[in-house]
Amino acid sequence: MDLKLTDQRFVVCGASSGFGEAIARQLLQEGANVVLVARRGNVLRDKFSHFSNQTEIIEGSLIYNDTLKEIEQAAKGRETHGIVFNAGGPPTGRPLETNMDDWDSAWQLVMRWKIDLALRLAPYFKEKEYGRMVFIESQSVKQPLPSLALSNSFRAGVVGFVKSLALEVAKSGVTANVLAPGSHETPAIERVISKNKASLNISFEEAKEKMEANIPVGRMGKAEEFASLATWLLSPHAGYVTGQTISHDGGSIQGLFG
Repeated sequence: MDLKLTDQRFVVCGASSGFGEAIARQLLQEGANVVLVARRGNVLRDKFSHFSNQTEIIEGSLIYNDTLKEIEQAAKGRETHGIVFNAGGPPTGRPLETNMDDWDSAWQLVMRWKIDLALRLAPYFKEKEYGRMVFIESQSVKQPLPSLALSNSFRAGVVGFVKSLALEVAKSGVTANVLAPGSHETPAIERVISKNKASLNISFEEAKEKMEANIPVGRMGKAEEFASLATWLLSPHAGYVTGQTISHDGGSIQGLFG
């Protein structure tokens, strides 16, 4: 399928590893231009050196206003067709293992910057009468995970915001969707496996095998598989899909609408 992304332009946050890197690569392979955002600019320059004529790099943390302002200026400076909201998650822990400093930090890391950046860019997309916004969250928004209290809470809040935003901009040709990944072979899953390893007093490999045994397809997903779905949502083909939270979890969600 031709995704019709040649010469379109996108912003991908958290592009130095994991889902962000995989999505950026697929967009570039489809002929798109990508503004790569991450704290580690040197990593971006190294990993995407073969696409230097299709990429721009913004180096900075997404929780800082200066970084968000730079993204806003880059997006509005040239015609931009979509953005991927993606960043690392907060520390693991059950509710009674957290304190209010943890909650304040998680609000900044998981939710606040996404709302701020969306409010900066949604009017631009609305004026252009076209735009794709994809938010990378977690399967925990549909089925909370015991050891991820901070993520469970704030990612669910992001879903509420995205649903509300999608309804407001739908008639302008702008879509906003959430992807809810389950366990994938990315660096982010290692902190969850490590948490399980410690709590069960088993090896890292044993903890990983236990996680995979609970996934109906019997394995963790690949970032490239996930990126294929995200790239389609960013394409012109996805104009009738908005306000949705779509799982990519190997069948892990047990509900009828997982």
